[in-house]
Amino acid sequence: MKITVEIIGWAAAAMMLTAYVLLTMGRLNARSNVYHWLNVLAGLGIIVNSGWNGAYPSVFINVVWAVIGLYGIFGRSVREAGISAG
Repeated sequence: MKITVEIIGWAAAAMMLTAYVLLTMGRLNARSNVYHWLNVLAGLGIIVNSGWNGAYPSVFINVVWAVIGLYGIFGRSVREAGISAG
């Protein structure tokens, strides 16, 4: 199980860095769903790894990170739908 958790953590770290690099290079837009999904999935993976290893401050910040990403996907689209309807 420990190896699986470590693989999840490393894959999550790679996803988070990939999202940032692609954003910095202009390959992704900060408002794109791909960017936000990479961050949500990365946050969830780091939550698993950090929780397993007892790194609770990291768990906390990645819960917030994932929630922000989910808002970027779902909250923004709900708000924009309301603006265009109004």
